Amino acid sequence: MKKFQFTLQKLMDFRQQELDRQKNTLSVLQADLQRIYEEKDELRRKVIQFSEELEEVCRSGAQAYEISVRKRYIVTLQQEIHAREFNAARKQEEINKQLGVVVEATKDVRTLEKLEEKQLEDYKAAAVKENEQFIEEFVSGQSIRKAQSQNV
Repeated sequence: MKKFQFTLQKLMDFRQQELDRQKNTLSVLQADLQRIYEEKDELRRKVIQFSEELEEVCRSGAQAYEISVRKRYIVTLQQEIHAREFNAARKQEEINKQLGVVVEATKDVRTLEKLEEKQLEDYKAAAVKENEQFIEEFVSGQSIRKAQSQNV
């Protein structure tokens, strides 16, 4: 009997490559989201640092212009934080969509894997049947030869 070969192997390979590609895309999106969160955290640290410096400057009796400039810088940092939050929300939406794509691709691959398992089971059953038939023919052939040799 010839060696087992899954009839849809090329399709399964293609679907597996597609799944890997989609997982890589998801990983890139997750890395982008992580970077956005890190940037947002850094901006928050700056806001805290510059707010503390502003309090110190106010206590030391700084000029109104200097206080105003520092306040505007803090407001700018807070606006950047809000922008990062918006970007993070958009990136999370992209991740959720990509997660759906990965789930579908995984289902496709699993379906083909189950089909391959079924074909392999059928192949093994056919191989067992073929072996049984060969043994039967061999045994019956021996019986015939033995009967013929006794008749001679």
